[in-house]
Amino acid sequence: MTINGEKYKDQLYALQVELCRFQAWLQATGERVIVVFEGRDSAGKGGMIATITERVSQRIFQTVALPKPSDREATQWYPQRYVPHFPAAGEVTLFDRSWYNRAGVERVMKFTEEDRIQLFLDECAEFERAISDSGIHLVKYWLEISQETQRKRLEERIEDPRKHWKLSPMDTAGHRQWYDYSRARDDIFHHTDTDHAPWYIVDSNIKEEARLNCISHFLSLFDYDAPDADLPELPAIDRAKAYDDAASIADRRFIPQVFRED
Repeated sequence: MTINGEKYKDQLYALQVELCRFQAWLQATGERVIVVFEGRDSAGKGGMIATITERVSQRIFQTVALPKPSDREATQWYPQRYVPHFPAAGEVTLFDRSWYNRAGVERVMKFTEEDRIQLFLDECAEFERAISDSGIHLVKYWLEISQETQRKRLEERIEDPRKHWKLSPMDTAGHRQWYDYSRARDDIFHHTDTDHAPWYIVDSNIKEEARLNCISHFLSLFDYDAPDADLPELPAIDRAKAYDDAASIADRRFIPQVFRED
């Protein structure tokens, strides 16, 4: 059953309030969190992250979506370019794709030799153990969609000019190579679904449901108790300094009010 618009807004509001409480707890305790979002093209990773960060401080909830490696980065240890983005005390890093590019996109598109992919898969669990052992909470989500959902979303990107920027040749190639991605996903789970860094699969065929379910699950992983908010009282304006401040800028350059509330 899908969620109607008003119900979705109410449920999302409640979860975003909890995210703000979680943020306060993070700041008070200095805990560190990494959240990895993986999945096929058009699975909804960007929308999920935007929903999470909509009402919290983006200085605390930091989104990382790295481009293609530079020539220098291509010569480094593969996870090396992700490490500088790891959180400090009281921060959350949200990775829109991550070091798993090596075993996902790069593998399917044959951008990387198979022996290097196998080396990554063999080492990844220990890399993530080191992350967890350092005290960072590592949470990994795989956003799963059906073939039909991916086709529909990619067609929407083709038809809607507002979404053309989301299109790349790899999107259509990835749809054609659906089963190669499925096998790559299965291999990732086989090697890296561990007790210290498990994978959680999010049914993402309906975006609104996926967002509510994922945020709710994320919050459930932490035993957080937010400190009471120290809210100030709003003081009265000091009328002793009053002047006609609206008139003082009346002749300045205001933008045209093309859109007005009726």
